[in-house]
Amino acid sequence: MTPAELAMKLQTDINRGLRVAEAQRRLAQDGENRLQTKNRLSPWKLFFTEFADFMVLVLLGAVVISVALGEWHDALTILAIVFLNSILGFVQEYRAERSLEALRELSAPQAHVIRQGARKTIPASQVVRGDLVLVEAGHRVPADLRLLEVTGLEVDESPLTGESIPVPKTNRPLDSPQLELGDRKNMLFAGTTVTRGRGKGIAVATGMHTELGKIAGMLAESEAGLTPLQKRLEHLGKILVLVCIVICVLVGVIGIARGEDFRLMFLSAVSLAVAAIPEGLPAIVTIALALGVQRMIKRSVIIRRLPAVETLGCATVICSDKTGTLTQNQMMVTTCYLGGKEIEVTGDGFAPSGHFKWQGQEIRPLEDSSAFPDPSGLRMLLAAGLYCNNADLELIPKTKQWRLTGDPTEGALLALGLKAGLNRERVKRLAELEFTSERKRMSVLVEENGARFLYTKGAADLLLERSTKIRWWGTEVALDERHKQQLFQAMEKMARRSLRILALAYRPWTAEKSTLSEDDERGLVFLGMVGIKDPVRPGVKAAINLCRQAGIRTIMITGDFPVTARAVGEELGLLRRDGLVLTGTELDRLSPAELRRIIGQVDIFARVNPYHKLKIVQALKEQGEIVAMTGDGVNDAPAIKEADIGVAMGISGTDVTKEASAMVITDDNFASIVAAVEEGRGIYSNIRKFIRYLLGCNIGEILTMFSAVLLRLPFPLLPIQILWINLVTDGLPAIALGVEPTERGLMQEPPRPPQEGIFSRGLGYKVLIQGVTIGLITTAVFSFALKTGASMPVARTMSFCTLVFSQLSYVFACRSETQPLVKMRLWTNLYLLGAVAISGLMQFMVVSHPLARRLFQTVALPPSAWGIVFLGAIGSVVAAETVSWVGRYVKNKLA
Repeated sequence: MTPAELAMKLQTDINRGLRVAEAQRRLAQDGENRLQTKNRLSPWKLFFTEFADFMVLVLLGAVVISVALGEWHDALTILAIVFLNSILGFVQEYRAERSLEALRELSAPQAHVIRQGARKTIPASQVVRGDLVLVEAGHRVPADLRLLEVTGLEVDESPLTGESIPVPKTNRPLDSPQLELGDRKNMLFAGTTVTRGRGKGIAVATGMHTELGKIAGMLAESEAGLTPLQKRLEHLGKILVLVCIVICVLVGVIGIARGEDFRLMFLSAVSLAVAAIPEGLPAIVTIALALGVQRMIKRSVIIRRLPAVETLGCATVICSDKTGTLTQNQMMVTTCYLGGKEIEVTGDGFAPSGHFKWQGQEIRPLEDSSAFPDPSGLRMLLAAGLYCNNADLELIPKTKQWRLTGDPTEGALLALGLKAGLNRERVKRLAELEFTSERKRMSVLVEENGARFLYTKGAADLLLERSTKIRWWGTEVALDERHKQQLFQAMEKMARRSLRILALAYRPWTAEKSTLSEDDERGLVFLGMVGIKDPVRPGVKAAINLCRQAGIRTIMITGDFPVTARAVGEELGLLRRDGLVLTGTELDRLSPAELRRIIGQVDIFARVNPYHKLKIVQALKEQGEIVAMTGDGVNDAPAIKEADIGVAMGISGTDVTKEASAMVITDDNFASIVAAVEEGRGIYSNIRKFIRYLLGCNIGEILTMFSAVLLRLPFPLLPIQILWINLVTDGLPAIALGVEPTERGLMQEPPRPPQEGIFSRGLGYKVLIQGVTIGLITTAVFSFALKTGASMPVARTMSFCTLVFSQLSYVFACRSETQPLVKMRLWTNLYLLGAVAISGLMQFMVVSHPLARRLFQTVALPPSAWGIVFLGAIGSVVAAETVSWVGRYVKNKLA
């Protein structure tokens, strides 16, 4: 079937694509362009899964036993608490699931289509049958496409065919309709990757109707795994469960042996086990990770894999591209070099307006009467940059800004040609050899006014090797060593000004053929060079300095010349006094052992290709470094995958690179990577904070009951009261600690070792001492009340309130591991204040409301009793702060 016949069948315009309204109608009719995945749990099912938790089932068993014993009061109260706990757990799980779903949507692949004659970038899920789809190297094919136009197009079809060698594509009709997938050369299939060239095609199948959709069962979505921290906490949880159950059974057995009521001891043991086991810890960790990831989105960072959040805090090296990451990627040609003469170009970014100046005088490239001695040579130089170009510029009416579609370097060359008044619509492109990071050049064959020319742009040293002539003082002369020496001197001067240098060449085309091969890129006439300025991004210098304070090295990896890279490195403060600049050629000469020996001294790698990046990452990892690596091109994917933290560029990055990465920087800014490291450290710090809080509180609850048994005292808490404590103290305050703002000075700390234990840096002893303090203070209040003549209900109510308010006070001491409580601003975490206020009011209600007092068997306390309660609660905070002070004092002495 010809393209015209196919377009008629799909009712689409082969040049302008679908109308927007028609595309929306087809989307509604056919559904989104997605593969079917396992149905996610509905909110109701998610809620009822809360009741499948082991500890909840234990409580429900206690409810059944209470009913059997005729204790309806206890049964209903326990059931109500179970229900409230399940609601809280459901809210946590649902919010975490929604957060992660939002992240999946943000990191979803994009597609480039033509609709109503305009090029648009849309989510790949919105592609419909009949859409005109544009693809180029690095793109993931969004749907099954029949190709209409191809330029050197090759595709990796290994996901479908298993064939690892890229397949060349054509737009010609095929003879047989019954061909195997690998033989359908005029088709692109969803899920495959464009490795080279570019093309345009009509979408003929989407979603489950694609070839990939037909084998979707073999590509089923796998379950998201736990992060390393979650796995360690899950293992810790199992140990804590065993320890708590043993202690709780021991409490129950000793109580029964002392003659206590069996029903009371059974419910007490069960309640204590439920309260003491931190079953909500994994869920709170997930929420902390999800909320932290959402904060990162506001700082232009999308986390694609949750383990990256933990690894960010361990990063010791950030390997960054120069162009577009350390610099603005708003390139503009500021200098043209032709025939030994330098021409100044003015303007602003990609805007196609500005002036050409030579020796202080304005010149007009289109006028032969111009003061410049070789206006025709200048026009050829500008034409080479304009025609050997796939970029487009579009003026955005609202902002009056020029938007670039394509490569920034090509955008600068396009703007340069348009400034001169050239028009590329006058020429017809016949063939193209596309630019790749390995070739470092691009060539086009064009026809203009009946004559054909080959234009080439690329690295200056490479084009000099392929040129035999040079444009010099208005004539084409043989290229000799004298010319080369002058050119290299000019390049060095331009490089010292941080200019990116690009050479341009041409030759008349006399051959009959209209195709190109690499052999055709020889015998060129070297026209000249352009110097392109890419200003340093604001904030990057400060970010590099912050990295240095945080113990993180920054390494620049660029394809630019060493002189240019050095100039940018010095401007940013990235290059140390004794730092080395190593080129790709020098890197190739080094043995693995030699590279490992000197890599700690290298700050800049220049003139490297993507394969060098992989070598650099491997050498750094062998030295024990935790490496974050940025990349944007297809061939960067192996290095990004090899790195501990693969970072893809959101603007310039290809789909393949993004899918290989752990995180995506939406603004391509190095400062955003550093912000992500800071957030990663903050998230891990917050996780340690609520581990400290939860386990300290749970140990306090266990020791309160256990110490009473050892001291032969009555139980200071009833089963229903233990469950209530678990509800009001373990939920909201712990979650609020997860959104604690990042502490000052966190980026002055060295990176965290990746294998660091959960209880490292003194966390274990802080938890233990605080738990013991809370338990002893609560038991002391209970014992004091009894010895001073208080009734059992009053004594139990006092110990009940002391335990709750001790934990609610303790949460403030957990806000920082480095700062004392008196130095922390109270209002920086309003969520925590709100959580503590709500929990405190709930506890006051239990003691003050008549119905609540009956349910929880409490009594109203006199002011003197409240004074003792709050004195005990303050004692818990004082103990926590004292422990922290001792820890800081010892640390400072040992430092």
